[in-house]
Amino acid sequence: MDIRALLSFWLTSPVLGIRASTCSPSWVLLWEDEMFVLFYEIFSAIFSSHVVLEQAVAVNKNKFEIKDDMFWKDGKPFRIIGGDLHYFRTLPQYWEDRLLRAKALGLNAIQTYVPWNLHEPKEGQLDFDGIADIVSFLELCHKLDLLVLLRPGPYICAEWDFGGFPAWLLSKEPALKLRSSDPAYLALVDSWWGILLPKIDHLLYHKGGPIVMVQIENEFGSYGDDKDYLHHLVNLARSHLGDDIILYTTDGGTRDTLTKGTIRGDTVFSAVDFSTGEDPWPIFKMQKEYNAPGKSPPLSSEFYTGWLTHWGEIIAKTDANSTASALENILSRNGSAVLYMAHGGTNFGFYNGANAAQESDYNADLTSYDYDAPISESGDVDGAKFKALRAVIAKYSAASLPPVPLNNEKTGYGRIKLEKAASLFDTLDNDLSTKAIESENPISMEAAGQMFGFLLYASEYTSKGNGNTLSIPKVHDRAQVWSNKQVNLPNAECASTSRLLILVENMGRINYGQYMFDSKGILSAVYLDGKPLLKWKMLPIPLGNLNESPKISPVFKKSYSDLIRVSTRKSLKSDLGVNSAELAFYTGSFVVDKVTDTYMSFNGWGKGVAFVNDFNIGRYWPSFGPQCNLYVPAPILQRGKNVLVILELESPQPELVVRSVDQQDFTCGSKHLSMPRL
Repeated sequence: MDIRALLSFWLTSPVLGIRASTCSPSWVLLWEDEMFVLFYEIFSAIFSSHVVLEQAVAVNKNKFEIKDDMFWKDGKPFRIIGGDLHYFRTLPQYWEDRLLRAKALGLNAIQTYVPWNLHEPKEGQLDFDGIADIVSFLELCHKLDLLVLLRPGPYICAEWDFGGFPAWLLSKEPALKLRSSDPAYLALVDSWWGILLPKIDHLLYHKGGPIVMVQIENEFGSYGDDKDYLHHLVNLARSHLGDDIILYTTDGGTRDTLTKGTIRGDTVFSAVDFSTGEDPWPIFKMQKEYNAPGKSPPLSSEFYTGWLTHWGEIIAKTDANSTASALENILSRNGSAVLYMAHGGTNFGFYNGANAAQESDYNADLTSYDYDAPISESGDVDGAKFKALRAVIAKYSAASLPPVPLNNEKTGYGRIKLEKAASLFDTLDNDLSTKAIESENPISMEAAGQMFGFLLYASEYTSKGNGNTLSIPKVHDRAQVWSNKQVNLPNAECASTSRLLILVENMGRINYGQYMFDSKGILSAVYLDGKPLLKWKMLPIPLGNLNESPKISPVFKKSYSDLIRVSTRKSLKSDLGVNSAELAFYTGSFVVDKVTDTYMSFNGWGKGVAFVNDFNIGRYWPSFGPQCNLYVPAPILQRGKNVLVILELESPQPELVVRSVDQQDFTCGSKHLSMPRL
């Protein structure tokens, strides 16, 4: 029915009280005609405006854009109050729990990196299952009405091993020039993004999904200035995702880093990060110079709620009220911010990163990535920082915030008595004969195909009556040496052949800065009395990493209890002390009636790796600190019997006891220790 027909029906209806008839006075008919014209004009205007409104809504639906120095969502101004929450640091069973806590904090968006090394741990071996199921995580964000800022790298930093790069990149010959326009490197990036980006394309916002922005690289201005590299990534992203998605960069808030790391114009939006408490508005003003006119909404894409901690340091803490005040300084003037981190999580397995201001100044990150974030490692939301930030966010949110959930229950299951299962070297003779890689000189872990964990090096030498001197100029990261009961290579009345064993631990690759090309293992010749020692065997030690099938199943054949070990990160020479402790697996069980989160306390133990029900819960090192306990999420446990297995590298706790407790503890070890590196 058109407007004229509708009005004719309406004007002649009993509702109006006017009915046209042959006996109607002429003035009534005249009035009716005039009314018809009047109502026709009014209804035409209303109908036309309704159609225009419907068309405007249709045009702006599922549209996220930047104009007038603001973000716009579906045609309305929008402020991003987001937070980093990394799917690869939280078990999938807890994704929804942590996202709901982020919503209760007041967040409307989640930012997450995508670690290439988790999804392609070996070249051509792709993994998008379990904790690597990024599509399910993004779909869950959409279900909970959380927008997503996706950071697919290929470099991510993130205090994650090698900044998210797969370690197998280090085995390529000739060596790749990572984070550059090196054609060989770009070909591998093309292949990786050619797999990843089509997987998430249907989840872009304009296609009905949650992803509103996609980041190009990560803080590139702090590393280099290869614009050809950045342009290649932009073109690659556009080829897979189209022109409607906002691409962005994140760089430190200085002129130098922004000049190097951004692409001027409206092709890519330039966001900034800076120290919490620093005046943001001069930085936001400078940010405008690196964006097109009207295309620079103030955004701190990494608003730091805490900080990282290395082994041997005091746990990082930041003040709740000052953090909240710094956030309010941004939000009160219509700025946007993404909390880094909203929820830190855990570096399960061997995926923690490391830092080095100088090559010899190596510092590995803790297993815990709590980060002093408002949502704790185990998801707690009753801390002062959560409350302070939530109070600020509530003042600037368009809608009331959801209620705050209760903390998840935690249980201390008590004392777990362990027994020594076997020496690490119980299978040495057989495996060195049948599985070892042989080479004239030592090779790196990557060249041996051992990307994480441990690699054993073995050689033989002729001992002298007055002893021998051993030196290794360069080893990453930590070496333990054995030779016939003495490290300083024993004296012998007559020349004899002795076996030299060197176990090297990869403690996490550097994830930031110029020393990031961090190959592991023995990276130089090994010198005996000043001469290179030749003819080596390299034996990978198979321990399961995050999202891998369990590998911890040693066959125990022969004990090497007479071997003495020493560990060092300095030059390995004959005057080092000796410790009679032995590398060994220890195992014990504990019974769970009600499954909840728990922590394993390693107070009194030395250094090692722990597994609960075949899941690698990470490294422990209470003797160095500060982390005493490892977080064990409830989904790892089961009702009834549960099994704990640890590989102790230094010295076991005298009673061989680990305790299951109900809280985290960061008070272990000596403070302010350095870890010099070869």
